[in-house]
Amino acid sequence: MASRESQKRLAALLAPDTTVVLTVECQQGVVGPDSALPELAAAARSSGALDNIARLVAAAHESGVQVMHAVAESRPDGRGANRNARLFRAAARLPVQQHTGTTAVRVAAPIQVAEEDLVVRRLHGLSPLAGTDVDALLRNLGCRTLVVTGVSANVAIPNAVFDAVNLGYTAVVPADAIAGVPAEYTPAMIRNTLALVATVITTDDILGRWKEPRRRAGT
Repeated sequence: MASRESQKRLAALLAPDTTVVLTVECQQGVVGPDSALPELAAAARSSGALDNIARLVAAAHESGVQVMHAVAESRPDGRGANRNARLFRAAARLPVQQHTGTTAVRVAAPIQVAEEDLVVRRLHGLSPLAGTDVDALLRNLGCRTLVVTGVSANVAIPNAVFDAVNLGYTAVVPADAIAGVPAEYTPAMIRNTLALVATVITTDDILGRWKEPRRRAGT
């Protein structure tokens, strides 16, 4: 059981007014039933990661914690997209494309998008932070702690965590709310890489800190 002092530190770290929950590529074309990457989608669902992300987002909505959804998409003509790595060239040949305006780039169930959520879309690169509006939005929101969730543990999640740390945010990674392939790679990557730069906890650890419901207007 965590000590009272460590619980106090965690509560301060996850203070609702300075914390943002970031979902990374939790879109239908990636983790949905018709995913372009069925193995990754299966890992996200069978591991419980997608359900845990939905729980975190729902709790954030109730507790007044800002939620931001980072979506990767592309233009049908491919303009502006990277072609400088095998990953990008392989993605361009997949049967499901993450084209702007299609169902593939909508946030996937069971995650619920609230009116106050921010959705940031990128047309290039590997990271939801580098070269996007995410950093400026986080600073304007007064964010100090970024809770990083989603896929994949292979590429986008470590990119997001490293960029967050480099930009001065404290990164929190709920280990049961990210997924990658193969399944055994995710815990190894968390233990040997992310744990060196982020606070690694569980979804329940975070939910336990957000006990107070958000005050409604006029109450």
